[in-house]
Amino acid sequence: MKTLHRKLLRDLGQLKGQVAAIAVVIAAGVMTLILAVSNLESILLSQERFYEEQRFADVFAELTRAPEGTSERLRDIPGVNRVETRIRAGIRLEVPGYAEPVRGQLHSIPDGRQPDINALYLREGNLPEFGRSDQVAISEPFAEAHGLRAGDHLNAIINGRLEQLTVSGIALSPEWVYQIGPADILPDYERFAVLWMNRRAVANAFDLDGAFNSVVLTLQAGADAAPVIDAVDQILAPYGGIGAHDRDDQMSHRFLEEEIDQLRVMAVMLPTIFLGVSAFLLSVLMGRIIRTQRQAVAVLKAFGYSNQDMAIHYGLLTGIVVTVGALAGVLLGGWAADHLIQVYLEYFRFPELEVRLHPRYIVLAVAVAGGSAAVGTWRAVNRAVSLAPAEAMRPPAPETFKQGWIERSRLGQLLDQSSRIILRNLARYRFKASLSALGIGLSASLMLVGSFQFGAVDKLFDTQYRLVQKSDVILHFTDPTPERSLAELRHIPGVQFAEGFRNVPVRLVNGRHDYRTSIQGMDAEPRLLGLIDKQHRPITLPPEGLLLTDFLADHLHVQPGDSLTVEIMEGHRRTLEVELAGVVSEPLGVSAYMERRALNRLMREGPAISGAWLMTDEGQNDALFDALWDVPRIAGIGLIRDAESRIREYIADTVLVTMAFLLLLAGSIAFAVVYNNARIAFAERERELATLRVLGFTRAEVAWILIGEIALITLIAIPIGWLLGTGFAFALSEALAMDMFRVPFVISVQTYAFSALGVIVATILSLLLITRRLYRLDMVSALKTVE
Repeated sequence: MKTLHRKLLRDLGQLKGQVAAIAVVIAAGVMTLILAVSNLESILLSQERFYEEQRFADVFAELTRAPEGTSERLRDIPGVNRVETRIRAGIRLEVPGYAEPVRGQLHSIPDGRQPDINALYLREGNLPEFGRSDQVAISEPFAEAHGLRAGDHLNAIINGRLEQLTVSGIALSPEWVYQIGPADILPDYERFAVLWMNRRAVANAFDLDGAFNSVVLTLQAGADAAPVIDAVDQILAPYGGIGAHDRDDQMSHRFLEEEIDQLRVMAVMLPTIFLGVSAFLLSVLMGRIIRTQRQAVAVLKAFGYSNQDMAIHYGLLTGIVVTVGALAGVLLGGWAADHLIQVYLEYFRFPELEVRLHPRYIVLAVAVAGGSAAVGTWRAVNRAVSLAPAEAMRPPAPETFKQGWIERSRLGQLLDQSSRIILRNLARYRFKASLSALGIGLSASLMLVGSFQFGAVDKLFDTQYRLVQKSDVILHFTDPTPERSLAELRHIPGVQFAEGFRNVPVRLVNGRHDYRTSIQGMDAEPRLLGLIDKQHRPITLPPEGLLLTDFLADHLHVQPGDSLTVEIMEGHRRTLEVELAGVVSEPLGVSAYMERRALNRLMREGPAISGAWLMTDEGQNDALFDALWDVPRIAGIGLIRDAESRIREYIADTVLVTMAFLLLLAGSIAFAVVYNNARIAFAERERELATLRVLGFTRAEVAWILIGEIALITLIAIPIGWLLGTGFAFALSEALAMDMFRVPFVISVQTYAFSALGVIVATILSLLLITRRLYRLDMVSALKTVE
């Protein structure tokens, strides 16, 4: 086997350019696999450990007020393991040195000790001391945003009273891994805080001594959550219960699960695309290498080397390419995963979250890369080893030549000899030319996939914050408030226009499909929140019936005209049948809409609102916030521009960072594919080109034959790449759609142009490298006949 080993080393030296090019493609596939799988498992392990160690609840329920004795009835429900009652309330905070309003979510904990369910993980300091009513533990993200430490002070409006609080400790909770405020879709650590205070102090502040307004439960092993939730709802209904739910509807857990689902999609789709391209390239490379080495294979087999020896020889060649690519991919994947996990830490707060490059990830990546390479090269290797020596020694039969329609046409007569040779060669080797065009087209498709989301994200923001959300400030009230309060808001300094809305928490049901959300009641023709269809045309709210976002309508499998079961989760709970009047197109969040007065009638109440949108004069924001701070019934104040900047930052940090990685890899792959194709084409036609030089063709004419052929194949490949890339982009857009946002499937002319330009630049660079070889052609070799 030493002779074959020497031949292998010689082949690698001659094919180093092609080997490096294909190794880049394999490295890209392995890198995306390592990146997605390692981050996915890191988050899953951190989630599992945090939930288990801090005893994360299985069932959650909110209500108006229930006596503490009700908890005994909850404990008697079959399947329940633990029950913990508590008090939750919204408050407002004033942070020293920070002028803008801050919302807070206050939780009670047992006096001086950890809760039995949803225990806190202390980063610094301690829990509030037993008997202290002025101490709170605060969430770590909020503390970091404002530089707060244990011992610092905060001012808070708690149930309309101004209190000074001391920070006793900084903590994390499994209930707030993804820390977002009510009606938010992204964390705002500067303007939303989570706080924990002794139960007795919270009860005194909100007049809930001996009562609770929130309860969490854990289940026994193997218990089904559905019957437990039904029993909890039945017990709490007389006390203003707004519907128990399991983890799937707990906001932090839901957003975390959606991120995990996205990582699962990426772990399957992206490596499949990249490794599929690498398998195709290996198939083309090995097929062409073996065709050019026909006679060498025949001589080796005539000297006694078996089919198995030859299969091992070419298998080793493939294996070396895969090993080089896989090793580079593992190293790059580990580096990229470590950087990307830091991005996740900004949004998902675990006590620890780090990437561990387990050996099984490496084994998995190498196995997948090796499997794709084996699939790609098996046919070519099998064809080589099955040839009999006598058959392999015989030169391939020449192609049958006849004039094509182009050569017979007037256009063909106008072409010079070199151009006719190009067309004749492509016509003779149609299958080979098709494979080359497909390979380059695949690289163009990867360029398109890597770049389309940049333009699509811009479209998302233009739609959401220019056509849908037109207000500057959003206010949330502590309780439903009479509509006349809008007149008061309009007289506050800085307010140019105010428009009210009514939010009612509901559960929408259609057969086996359901979704917990809220119905947002608005004016029939709202000025500060636009409702639009897929063509971005404005929609007027009907006097009766619901409008749903198209994403929610698809989830519930309903169409306009269908009836939906609406379970109202506020006040006197009722179940109604409401007609779906239409759908709206909205890229952020999931909502239901109704004409506000129709919703008021549905709730059997007068003209009430839950909050208001304001159009303001930004120059008077300080006076505006000072005035709003003095209004006790305002529970929260949100700035739309800050919401936009947060969602932009989130998408830039997650989706666009990933796409930037893919775009960089796609560019490398485009060059690798085109260069590989050019090198193989040159190797196959080197003798022919040298012969033309002997026959009197100039260097420029000979160079044009190869350059023109590759350029023509590239031009044919670009529309193929556009078609494939559009399909890949659509599949990726659909797979990554989630409650938080849906990146619209919008591919601009600029995206197509960028994809084409990437391939053209790669072609130019490859041809520049090949041109050097063309000018070093050895014409003497053309005189040495094969016979």
